[in-house]
Amino acid sequence: MSRIAETELYGPVKAYLVARGYEVKGEVGAADVVAVTRGDPGAEPLIVELKTGFSLTLLQQAVARQAVSDLVYVAVPRWAGKSGWRTFKGNVGLCKRLGVGVMSVRLKDGHVQVHCDPVPFRPRKSKTKRAALLKEFDAREGDPNAGGMARETIVTAYRQGALRMAAYLEANGPAKGAVVAKETGVVRATLMMRDNHYGWFEKVSLGVYTLSEAGRVALEREPL
Repeated sequence: MSRIAETELYGPVKAYLVARGYEVKGEVGAADVVAVTRGDPGAEPLIVELKTGFSLTLLQQAVARQAVSDLVYVAVPRWAGKSGWRTFKGNVGLCKRLGVGVMSVRLKDGHVQVHCDPVPFRPRKSKTKRAALLKEFDAREGDPNAGGMARETIVTAYRQGALRMAAYLEANGPAKGAVVAKETGVVRATLMMRDNHYGWFEKVSLGVYTLSEAGRVALEREPL
């Protein structure tokens, strides 16, 4: 497959804008495409940056053009396949946050589709995610993790609770979940030992649990 040139995008984008009443010129100043409304020279110019694919450079260029106009689009070739669509959709979401419009160009027939217009984006906050974030923050003891570390090594409030339970069982032997909950302050102790997410606990009898060998190893590796 031959390499796509940015100039292949220009014709379809120009035709699309001309059909909507714009006068279009290429490579004006730093912009790839500039379009102005015919008969209204004082109108906001529309700017399009052309690229053969999404990149940080493209987004930086688009944001830079916002110093000249609020009507800034990026235009890229239409995606291919489901994975291409997923990537494209994610990039459209990013452009919305930046206030940048997005066009795609189907090169085989020059069809241009606008996926979002350059309007200010105000994301809706998720109350559920916010509550979960603050719940974990409040439940976390101290600050056991350095920001930026690998996700699989992060110590969560859940893990801290499991470690306290493991330490109690190591020191006191098998115990009922209710007793472990009372002595460690981990309210969900019985449920956590039953679920045994880390493999640290073993059921001895109804409602009674002891520490497994994996739990002893974990305590040696992550002492409280």
